[in-house]
Amino acid sequence: MHTVYLGLGSNLGERQGNILQALQKLRAAARIEAVSSYYETAPEAGVAGPAFLNVAAKVTTELAPAALESFVRKVEVAIGRQRAGHLAARAIDIDVLLVDELQCDFGRFEVPHPYLARRAFNLVPLAEIAPELRIPGTGKAVAELAAAVDRTGVHKKERSLHFFANRQEEEPDVKLSIDRAGVSSLKRIVRLDIAGRETVFNGVFTMVADLAPDRAGVHMSRFSELLEEATLEVLGRSEKPGRIEDVVSQIARQIVASQQALRADVRLRADFGLERWTPVSGMRGEETYALLGIAHADRDGVRRVVGVEAEGMTACPCAQLMVREHSLRELTEAGFSESDARRALDALPVATHNQRGRGAILIGVPQGEGLDIRAEDLVEIVENSMSSETYDLLKRPDEFFIVNKAHHNPKFVEDVVRGILARALDVYADFPDETFVSASQVNYESIHKHDAFAEAFGTFGELRTELRTGAYDGRKTDLATWLGTRPSPVVA
Repeated sequence: MHTVYLGLGSNLGERQGNILQALQKLRAAARIEAVSSYYETAPEAGVAGPAFLNVAAKVTTELAPAALESFVRKVEVAIGRQRAGHLAARAIDIDVLLVDELQCDFGRFEVPHPYLARRAFNLVPLAEIAPELRIPGTGKAVAELAAAVDRTGVHKKERSLHFFANRQEEEPDVKLSIDRAGVSSLKRIVRLDIAGRETVFNGVFTMVADLAPDRAGVHMSRFSELLEEATLEVLGRSEKPGRIEDVVSQIARQIVASQQALRADVRLRADFGLERWTPVSGMRGEETYALLGIAHADRDGVRRVVGVEAEGMTACPCAQLMVREHSLRELTEAGFSESDARRALDALPVATHNQRGRGAILIGVPQGEGLDIRAEDLVEIVENSMSSETYDLLKRPDEFFIVNKAHHNPKFVEDVVRGILARALDVYADFPDETFVSASQVNYESIHKHDAFAEAFGTFGELRTELRTGAYDGRKTDLATWLGTRPSPVVA
C-alpha cells in the first residue's frame, strides 16, 4: 500500500460539491484516511477565475504512482474538468503532492522539489492533517513550512453544521429484522458496453440490503455514494466500457461491506438503442430496448443475471381458428368445394385480432465460467419468439410485411415464453446446466380489458431434462432461488 497526500481545489461551479464528488470518486481506488478543512484561496497571479476552494487529503492505495496519476486525471475528467490551459479556471484540480517519500508534480517525481514548499494553498491544508510530515529535500516539517509561507489570501472557511445524532445505528422501537431496505428510482447516467461500443444510458437503480433487528435503519445517503464509487471503479478498470453485470455486482458487494449487511440486491434498468432497418423499404432507424441487470451479494460471493426487454406483436391463434372455421363454412355455402375452400384458406392469412407485446429474458451464468452474453443477441431471441417484430418507422410495404408475417405466425402469450426459452437453449447450447434463464411476456390485449401474461424459468439442466423426457417438473429453480435471496426448496 502506498500513502499519498493530495491537494484538491476548485474555482468553477459549485466548488464544495465538486470537491466532495472528487473524494467520492477517489474512493473507488483509494481509502480516504483524512481530509482537511476547506480553505478559500485567492488565485495566483495569472490564473483565471474566482477564488479557489482547497483541501488536502491523505489516502492509501494499491495503485503504483503512474497508475495513480492516470486514475486521478480520469476523476478530473469525470467531474468536468476541461483541459483549456495551465492557468485556466477549472471545476476540479487534483494535485498528487507526495507518494510515500517522493514529491510529485505533474506526474514527475523529484527530490528535492521546489514547488510544494512555497504553495500556501497546498501547505496550509496539509499542515492541518499532517503537521509533522517532513518534506523531502527541505529538512522541515509541513507545519514549519506552512508557518513560514505567505498566507495572505488563504482563509479557513467555516464548516457546515455537523450533527452527531446517528439514529440509524440506534435500536428501533420494534426489534424486527427487515428483509429489504434501501432506495429505488435512483437515476444516474452510466456508460456501458452495447454491441462492442460504449453507450450512454439514463439508468434507474434499485439498491437494497437486509437490516438486523437491533438497527433502526440503513444509511440511505451511502447508497448514492456507493453508486458513484462502483461505476467509476468498473468503468475505470480498463479502456473498454463496463458491462451491466459488472456494475451491479460491484455495487452489491460494497453494500454488504458498508451497510454491515448479510445480503444486498441491486437492480439496474436502462433504455438503449440498436440500429435496425425496416424489412422491405430498408429505412435505417434506431429501436429502443431495455437493458436489465440484477445482482445479489452475500458473505459467500455474488450472483448476477443480465437481460433485456423488447417489444413486438402477436396474432391470436384462437380467434384465427374461429375465423377460419367460419370462412370455410361461408365458402362452401357459396358453392366452393371443401377442398378448394381449404386450399384458399391455407394460401391466405386469416384475420384475427392482434396485440402489442413486451417480452423479457434474464440469463445468469455461474461464477467463474467467463461466458459472454450480448444484449443484441438477447433482443433477437425475444423479438423472434413473437409473431413479428415491430418498428417505430414504417412505410406501407413494411406495414404489409409485418401484418402478413404476424398472421401467418400466430402466437399465444404462452407460445412466446416457450419460444424464448427454446431459443436461449439453442443460442447458448454450450452453456452449462447450472445456467439460469427466465422468460416472460405480457400482451396488451386489443379486444379485452385485461392483459395476458406468462412466465417460465429454470436452469438449463432442468429445461433440457423437461424437453428430453416431456415430464413436468413443478420445482424448477426461480430467480430468487438461483440468486440466493432465498434457500433452494427441500426435495423430498
